[in-house]
Amino acid sequence: MVGTGILAIVLLLTVLGGYSRLGASTNTGWFALIVALMCIPFGLMLLALGIAKWLKNRRGSAAAR
Repeated sequence: MVGTGILAIVLLLTVLGGYSRLGASTNTGWFALIVALMCIPFGLMLLALGIAKWLKNRRGSAAAR
């Protein structure tokens, strides 16, 4: 999810015409901006939850040894 959002931002800035303070310059730029604004926050939340679960499982398996 985070990778998709970052890819959308990179494409927006390089290929899809960029953006100004009024928004993206093309229709596909607007689509990339919307995708990025949806994927980055949700992806970061999922990443944080995944890391927390991984740390919990890692701590639990070390205690079982």
